[in-house]
Amino acid sequence: MEEPLAGQKCAVQPLPPIPKDPALAMAYIPVQKFENLYQPEEGYQSGTLFRDLNKPFMGGAAK
Repeated sequence: MEEPLAGQKCAVQPLPPIPKDPALAMAYIPVQKFENLYQPEEGYQSGTLFRDLNKPFMGGAAK
């Protein structure tokens, strides 16, 4: 099955991950790129359309 929106252009201008002159004590979150997508059915089951955001909780503390 073809990626949804495949081949369509987005009018959003690319943004740098962090501003050129970031202020202290401010959080900066990169813009999510519309790429590496699940098909709608799989995305629904995963809770996200973005494969890169699928971070299942496995329990336990990080080591």
